[in-house]
Formats: sequence, structure tokens, C-alpha cells
Amino acid sequence: MNIGEAAAASGVSAKMIRHYESVALLPPASRTESGYRQYAAKDLPVLRFIRRARDLGFSIDEIRDLLSLWQDRGRSSRQVKALAQVHLQDLQARMDEIQAMKTALEQLVHCCHGDERPDCPILESLEGQPSAAAVGVPAPPRPAAHGAVPRRHGKGA
Repeated sequence: MNIGEAAAASGVSAKMIRHYESVALLPPASRTESGYRQYAAKDLPVLRFIRRARDLGFSIDEIRDLLSLWQDRGRSSRQVKALAQVHLQDLQARMDEIQAMKTALEQLVHCCHGDERPDCPILESLEGQPSAAAVGVPAPPRPAAHGAVPRRHGKGA
């Protein structure tokens, strides 16, 4: 099947299929004489696996590890669970960061009059000089180096 057919059958966009090949999550597709990618039915479960792992927020490297474990029938489920638990802890930490940002922003919005006056506790807080109304409002936490929010990569990715 061609890339469009593989995309339709797997729920992964053609763009993401090419990307997954480029980062070696998916082996390079065979090519026709004219250079078009050709996929076999055996590629579909791998694409669906990758899509579902991306839906759960796993990184490319984590998916690579998961694929390796999935394809190794001699592995123990302990290894899979350990990888998933680390990811779950990471998700919880990111959720906690987002909740702290939300709380801080809610407090700033509450302190802002939202009227015709030029003073604005939101802008003053962003500037680093909290207004009298916003004193006691904690600075929102900075996102971790890995990013605070997982990014989605295209429709069906």
C-alpha cells in the first residue's frame, strides 16, 4: 500500500509516517521504481502502536524503548511497567506545574480590576514588580526543561 493508504488504515498522517521513518521509529519503507514508499500490512500495527503511545504523551525516545520491549517477546512486563511509571511521574509533575501556573494566574486575574485604569497587577507581576493588590501572589513556576505541556504532532499523530 502507498503512504496515503497506510495513513488512512493506521490513523497516522502521511507527514508523521515520514517523520517516524526519519527518526528510526519505523524502518524505511520499500520503494517503487519511481521512488514512492510502499508499506506492508505488518507496518500497520507498528504505526498504530506509535500513534497510541504519542496519544499518551510518550516521547520519541520512550516510544523507541517501548517498541523494543513490545517486539522482544522475552522481556518481562516489569520493564514495561517501570518505563510507564516514570512517564506517569513525569506527567504528574507537569500537571502540578500547570496547576500552580493556573492558580497564580487566577489570583492575578482576581486582583486586576479590568477597568479603565492603567494599573494592572497582571502586567506588573509579569514585569517582576507586583502591585499592592497582588502582593502575596506567588510567581508562577517556570516550565521544566523538557517542556510543561506535551506537544501533539499533527492530526492522528
